[in-house]
Amino acid sequence: MAVVDVLNIQGKKVSQKDLADDLFDVAVKPSVLHEVITMQLACRRSGSASVKHRSDVTGSGRKLFRQKGTGRARRGDIKDPLLRGGGVIFGPDPRSYSYKVPKKVRRLALKMALSSKFHDKDLMVLNQFELQQVKTKEFVSILNILGIDNGLIVTEKKDEKLELSARNVENIKVLRSDGLNVYDILRYKKLVLIEASVNTIEGRLRK
Repeated sequence: MAVVDVLNIQGKKVSQKDLADDLFDVAVKPSVLHEVITMQLACRRSGSASVKHRSDVTGSGRKLFRQKGTGRARRGDIKDPLLRGGGVIFGPDPRSYSYKVPKKVRRLALKMALSSKFHDKDLMVLNQFELQQVKTKEFVSILNILGIDNGLIVTEKKDEKLELSARNVENIKVLRSDGLNVYDILRYKKLVLIEASVNTIEGRLRK
């Protein structure tokens, strides 16, 4: 069984935590991680590029001039795509870039991401991370003690003081365990788990 030291916010060891081998000691396959991360990034694309087609342009439907006898092109109404201010031909419409990979693959990728942090010794477990008040300076001083300058901190549930204290700190993100994902785990160098969140993560991945 994988074992990791549990530290307090002063960086001192207070206990040890057993981590499930089937979650934190899995063989890592880059192709699986790539597939899931590509999916996550695709789902984040807004796909909001849009133009006005002929039917979307405001204007009269009256024919500009008679069909024959003027020596000019046979125009329709003022919304003609060939006229300035008219509709656009074959322009982009809002679309969704999102797609899904199988649930088993997403779950496996999450296990591999956790395992990669454990194998690289970039996984840290804290017994708690309690702040008396919303104070970025205090939060940063704790990070300096722990030696974290780029990390993802995972909590079991909402911790408003911690989340607000961390929101303006560069290269640091606080995430609740139910929102844990492959992209964020691999994006940050250190993965910091609050001890209570470990059981939540294990329960989620074993459903």
